[in-house]
Amino acid sequence: MSGHYEAPIREPLIIGHKTYHDITEDIARPIEERAGKLWWVSFWVALALFIYGFGCIAYTIGTGIGAWGLNRTNNWGWDITNFVWWVGIGHAGTLISAVLLLFRQRWRMSVNRSAEAMTIFAVVQAAIFPVIHMGRVWVGYWVFPLPNQFGTLWTNFNSPLLWDVFAISTYFSVSTVFWFMGLIPDFAMIRDRAKTPWTKRIYTFLAFGWGGKAKHWQRFEELSLVLAGLATPLVFSVHTTVSFDFATSVIKGWHSTIYPPYFVAGAVFSGFAMVQTLLLVARKVAHLEDYITMYHIEIMNIVIIVTGGMVTVAYATEYFIAWYSGSRYEDFTYLSPGAATGPYWWAFWALIICNLVVPAAFWFKKVRTNIMATFIIALIINIGMWFERFDIIVINIARDYLPSSWTMFKPSIIDVGVFLGTVGFFGVLFLLYARTFPVIAQAELKTILKISGETYKAKEEEDEHH
Repeated sequence: MSGHYEAPIREPLIIGHKTYHDITEDIARPIEERAGKLWWVSFWVALALFIYGFGCIAYTIGTGIGAWGLNRTNNWGWDITNFVWWVGIGHAGTLISAVLLLFRQRWRMSVNRSAEAMTIFAVVQAAIFPVIHMGRVWVGYWVFPLPNQFGTLWTNFNSPLLWDVFAISTYFSVSTVFWFMGLIPDFAMIRDRAKTPWTKRIYTFLAFGWGGKAKHWQRFEELSLVLAGLATPLVFSVHTTVSFDFATSVIKGWHSTIYPPYFVAGAVFSGFAMVQTLLLVARKVAHLEDYITMYHIEIMNIVIIVTGGMVTVAYATEYFIAWYSGSRYEDFTYLSPGAATGPYWWAFWALIICNLVVPAAFWFKKVRTNIMATFIIALIINIGMWFERFDIIVINIARDYLPSSWTMFKPSIIDVGVFLGTVGFFGVLFLLYARTFPVIAQAELKTILKISGETYKAKEEEDEHH
């Protein structure tokens, strides 16, 4: 799955004097050893948020969505904002795994596993919001094209809301298969090292009879490429379909042809920021500094710069069109002079500062190679992308075509609780994953040890000089 030559000028992807055995030991250590205090503190905080959020969801289902801050004009509010935000976060995983695999980028091998897990867990959080937004959760299966046995019930195939169901469920299915298939060699490694019968039994089942034979590796690589080819169009189609929820409407500010590419770029932008946030924590807690190096962090920051530039162009285009159209209604959209000075000015400027001003610091090498600066900027980008979705939905529909319909949206404590619950749920899933699954694809990493390992690269340079 990798070439046989790497230019000496390239920085090593594995630092330290590592052997194949060292890689196995380092990747297996977080699973085989007891969890530290930091892990337990994080887990209990995430679990508390999850339980609180679950209570808010139960209250919503029992009471109705009137418990939220929705009103006659803002019938989409906090929940759809969070839905689009979580779907966006789930984008980087498949991009890192599928697209970069097809382009033979070796640096993906240290970060793809956690990015894939993040994708799956984020899509799970996203799926919660449309279901409870329906109001009657128990008839949620009506969105699927079932036989017409329920009277005059017909699924509207012209609705982008239905396209979402198909796009996201397909994305989730392919991403899960891709993630699990990549884990099989690592499950076999944990199986062979298991010290208790119960652990050995679990990982034997998960390893699907993997024996590391040449035939196994051949099928593994072939299937990886096939799944990568299937997943690559999904990277672009899923958030494009989500953008159709807005772009196919006739509401000012939403009816825009720029939305599909703009949403995809924004999703990769926010997804990579979330990957950075999680990886920097995992890198420190699991002592993986030799495998998730400063080079990996810098490359991912460069991707953030590129996608952030695309998002900036989209913002400028939207703002210019709102001004140039001369329409008074366009001055009430989320990127317009009216939004900058109107009642939601704070949300507008949060968007501009978090997504345009702060990430520009990554143009400087000293910043994008600084761990703390990268972590803070990645967090700020996540916040900014949430404000982007909030602005698109709330600002655009807060002021209707009739001034008598103008309203201000204020989230209720239940709105906030549901969102915090999904953050906690995501944290619980990711923390449990980090304790039970290898967080780096050690089998793939070993294929580049003699090409990109620091020891071997230094030896090659020494031989060249002689």
